[in-house]
Parts: sequence; C-alpha cells; structure tokens
Amino acid sequence: MTAALYYVAPGALDGLGVGGLLVLDGDEGHHAARVKRARVGEELLVADTVGMVAHCCVESLGPGSVSLRVVSVGLVEVGGPRFVLVQALAKGGRDEQAIETATELGVDAVVAWQADRSIVRWSGKEAKALAKWAGVLRAAGKQSRRAVVPAVSGPVTTAQLAQLLRGAAAFVLHEEASERLVAQELPAEGDVYLVVGPEGGIAPAELTALSDAGALPVRLGSEVLRSSSAGPAALAVLAARTRW
Repeated sequence: MTAALYYVAPGALDGLGVGGLLVLDGDEGHHAARVKRARVGEELLVADTVGMVAHCCVESLGPGSVSLRVVSVGLVEVGGPRFVLVQALAKGGRDEQAIETATELGVDAVVAWQADRSIVRWSGKEAKALAKWAGVLRAAGKQSRRAVVPAVSGPVTTAQLAQLLRGAAAFVLHEEASERLVAQELPAEGDVYLVVGPEGGIAPAELTALSDAGALPVRLGSEVLRSSSAGPAALAVLAARTRW
C-alpha cells in the first residue's frame, strides 16, 4: 500500500536533506497523529504542493504532531505539455466532480468558466466558491499522492476565456464537432487547454467566439458525456499519449 501523503506550505521542504528532521503539525499533524494514528517506524510522504516531496519515517508522536526523519527528498518533474481544464460551472456539483477526477488524472491547472448556459452563478460569492474548488483539488491531490496541487483561477467570462486561449493550443469539447481529439497534434511543451461547457451545452455564439480565438472544436466519440465526465475523459486521452 502506498504511504499516506501530507501537505506542508510551499517552501517548507527547502533546504531539507536526507537525515533531517521534519515536524508535521497543525491540521496535517493532527490528522496523521489522531485520525490516521501513525506509528513509529511508519513511512509517510510529505509534499509542499508545488513539486517537492519528502519520503519520511515516523520518529516520534506528539498529541497533535508527528516528528519525521527524512529518508529522501526531491523535486517531482512532469515533462511534456501542461494540461489546463476550463470547466464551466455546472449544477448538481458536477463541476466539482469533474475537477476532482481531473486532478486524480494529472491536470495541471483548472479555470472556472461562467458560461452563458451555466445555471450555477458565482456572482457575489466568487472568493468563497473558488476556495471550495481549491479544497476539492487539494483533497484529490492528497488522495492521488500528487506532489503538486493544481492551480485554480476564475471565474472567467466567455470574452475573457477567448482572450486566454488566443495563440494557445486549445480544444473545445463539442458533440457536433467533426474533428476528433485523439487525432490532434500536441505541442511538446506549453499549455494545452481543454474547454468543457455546462449541462446545457455551449451556446453557438460562445463556440464562435472561442473558435475565432483559435480554439478547435473536437469530439471524443459518438457518445454525449456529462460535464462531470467530459473533461476527465479528454484528459485521459491526452495523458495516455504524453505521460502514461
């Protein structure tokens, strides 16, 4: 069984070498000591959410903290293009399901999109909603043992999204597209955007705006997927070609 992963603040592992002592405290220390009931000698992973990860061994336990001896530490690097999921806000928590699964599949960043047909609206509560998404990404990152937690931003309007995609490699998932995602050439590096609309679909004017910005409408297959599964399915296609 893979060792449990815990997160510390970015930079907390800088300068830490083999044999060094690391104290896990706060919420993560409490979770390790009280909830997971870590034991002396147990192996744990500690990551700083931006790429550094330390393999550690539990040396001692406190009431709400764990003292760890570092066995190895290093930077986890992922080669190839950087995958960005642009997820339209969707009802029923389907947008959160999408970004959760996308994180488990290796997405590098997530952008919230306030599409015309999005029933869900973040107006007046953007900060709270974005923080909730960030929490979903962090939890999914821990579950999937990721050293890097995907960045999250937005919500963007369609006009802002078109500007973001201009000049970038970008694909808009659309059930009526003639091009297939699996057949597209991918850049060796740089950002690759996957755009997913809400349950009501992408409005024609939006599709035109994104296409005019250079984004290519593509389909995955003959099936019509929910907004909760379209992004992760597309990401799996790209990951299979570049990472797996």
